[in-house]
Amino acid sequence: MFIGHYAVALAAKKAAPRVSLGTLFLSAQFIDLLWPFFLLLGLEHVRIAPGNTAFTPLDFYDYPISHSLLTVIGWGLAFSLIYFFRRRDKTSALILGLGVISHWLLDFFTHRPDLPIAPGQQTYVGLGLWNSVAATVIVESALFVLAIILYVRTTQARDRTGKYAFWSFVAFCVLIYVGNIMSREQPPSNVTALAIGGLAQWLMVPWAYWIDRHRVVTTMPQYDSMVLKHV
Repeated sequence: MFIGHYAVALAAKKAAPRVSLGTLFLSAQFIDLLWPFFLLLGLEHVRIAPGNTAFTPLDFYDYPISHSLLTVIGWGLAFSLIYFFRRRDKTSALILGLGVISHWLLDFFTHRPDLPIAPGQQTYVGLGLWNSVAATVIVESALFVLAIILYVRTTQARDRTGKYAFWSFVAFCVLIYVGNIMSREQPPSNVTALAIGGLAQWLMVPWAYWIDRHRVVTTMPQYDSMVLKHV
């Protein structure tokens, strides 16, 4: 998934209103943000194999550090604990930890059985939604639209930047998503190019922090928007 993971972050703003959208993005996309580094370091591997599934030409045959269920739970726990020790906010820390784990759960629905349960184990799972382009687009688009509606009902723009920064992000995600669908028959030339492209996802995090600084949560009337802590 791509926009599906961002949908989780957008929707989580209602449950964790004190947490910046940037931190929620970092949580929901955490294991995919780590993955390109592991590829470049040679710790994990992927094949470019057109036809591997209908939706993506990538064969994720070796990524136990970033994407096995056991390590993802560990990443989620670490993310949650670090946030808690910084902010002493149990609820927000829990939601951020679950955000990390949500990535694996969404991947479980979309991937073919290539998600490892634990490093060194030969048990792989995945329901294979990616075997159908139409089903993937319908499910992921529905998640994204519903999350946008929830986020817009939870927050409002403090100024013009808050309005245009958010909707330009939405438009950018849609363009990237459509581009990925249209170019699935033209995969990256090599794994290094794929990893470098994957690192570009880090740019979405500061964009989300920028959005959040210019929007105010409307579901927390007991807190002044100017003193909310953004992390």
